[in-house]
Amino acid sequence: MAGISTIEWTERSWNPLTGCTKISPGCRHCYAERMALRLKAMGQSNYRRGFELTLHPSALKVPLRWRTASTIFVNSMSDLFHGDVPVEFVLQVFDVMREARWHTFQVLTKRSERLLEYDRMIRWPENVWMGVSVESSAYLERIDDLRETKAAVKFLSLEPLLGPLPELTLSGIDWVIVGGESGPGARPMKQEWVTDIRDQCLEAGVAFFFKQWGGVTKKRAGRMLEGRTWEQVPTWKASLPTVRVAVGG
Repeated sequence: MAGISTIEWTERSWNPLTGCTKISPGCRHCYAERMALRLKAMGQSNYRRGFELTLHPSALKVPLRWRTASTIFVNSMSDLFHGDVPVEFVLQVFDVMREARWHTFQVLTKRSERLLEYDRMIRWPENVWMGVSVESSAYLERIDDLRETKAAVKFLSLEPLLGPLPELTLSGIDWVIVGGESGPGARPMKQEWVTDIRDQCLEAGVAFFFKQWGGVTKKRAGRMLEGRTWEQVPTWKASLPTVRVAVGG
């Protein structure tokens, strides 16, 4: 449900809900679905329903017990803005993130229209980074929806990148992550797609993070881009000190 993450751009994951449904081509080879089914087969009680959407109210307070300030990916195994998640539960998740002010939370969704619908109900804390996933030019409207929200930090996850994005509008965007698809059936990503996005970010002054080339064996492909790694983060976050906070629980 929660713990140390191997995802390159975060430190921990927290899953107050699990499971999802596919809504666009980027979902075809969903790593979370593969993992959920594997955990179900292993008898993990939180995944007894496999990849069916499941709320876990008992997990809501978990970040409050983590005393060292961390960067936390929220719902690595689901989508907080899924249409079957009650708005009350969404707001409870934001209440916890607001209370756990020493952490930085990263929320990512493909359901940008619901994010925008709920924007007026959310009391956005500064420690929440809000992002949308965009796999191809067919889904650029997700970026427009994100841009209209009152989130303090806005980011894009262009993963799995399935095509070129030559005319990104990056105004109001603080961070861009790019990655290729990995695992069985991984679809290829072209280098020119990545370098073009990087160059757009450099021109716009937006932090650029290259996560991976992907492929069936992603470790073999690595994450070097033109001879170096790209691990930029929004500059104000990079300057924050690591602090320890004493909390109860």
